[in-house]
Amino acid sequence: MNLLTLDFKGVIAGLLLAVAFLVFGGSLGLFFVIAMLYFLIVSSIVTHAGKESKKGMHLYQKSRSIRNVAANGIPPLLFALLFFFSGMYYSHAIATVAVIGFAGSIAAVTSDKFSSEIGVLDGTPHSIVNFKAVKKGVSGGITVLGLASGLAGAMLMSLILIPLPYIYAGVAIGIAAEAVIIAGFIGTLIDSFLGYFEEKGIGTKYTTNFICGIAGGLIGMLLYSIIV
Repeated sequence: MNLLTLDFKGVIAGLLLAVAFLVFGGSLGLFFVIAMLYFLIVSSIVTHAGKESKKGMHLYQKSRSIRNVAANGIPPLLFALLFFFSGMYYSHAIATVAVIGFAGSIAAVTSDKFSSEIGVLDGTPHSIVNFKAVKKGVSGGITVLGLASGLAGAMLMSLILIPLPYIYAGVAIGIAAEAVIIAGFIGTLIDSFLGYFEEKGIGTKYTTNFICGIAGGLIGMLLYSIIV
C-alpha cells in the first residue's frame, strides 16, 4: 500500500500525524491537515519530475517511510502545538505567530524538496560552502535551477495562507506571505549548508530536514513579528 510517495509504514505514520494535527491543532486542526496533504501532493509531483533522468543517475527515490514523515512532519506539528497551547492561555499574538511558524516550517521543507528534486536535473552542482564542483546528489551541492526551484516551492506553499483571514482573524496576509516565502527559501539554504556536513559524517538527511523545518518556522515567526 503506497500513497503518493509514502510506503505502507509512511502512510500509517502520516495518518497518526494527521490525527495529532486534528487533536492538537485547535480551531485550525483541519487547516493544518490540509496544508500537510498539500505538501505531500506537491512533493510527489516534483519527486516524479524527470523520473527517467533521475533513474539514470541513480537518484530516484520512489517511496519514503517513517523517518521521512517524522523529519518533515514533526517540525510543523511543534508549531501547531504552540498554537494550541497559546490558545489555552488566551494569547492571540503568540497564536498568530505560531500559525506563521507552521507555514514557514512547511514552506522550508517544501522549498528543500523542490530544490533537491529539480536541482539534480540542472548542470554541475557546486558546494554551498566552498563552491567547488561536486557530483549530482551529493548533499550540500546547489545549482541555479535548484535555488530557483526552491524559491518557487516556498512561493507555492505560501498559498496555504490564502484562507487564513476567513478562518482565523488577525493575520496580516500580505506580510505573512512575504515572511513565509523568505523563511522557506532560507530554510533550504540552511538544509544545503547542513548537507555539507552530512558528507563529512555529521548528521543525516533526516536530522538536516528536521532542522530545516524548525529553522523555517522560527525565521518566519521572527520576520512576521519584526514587520508587523
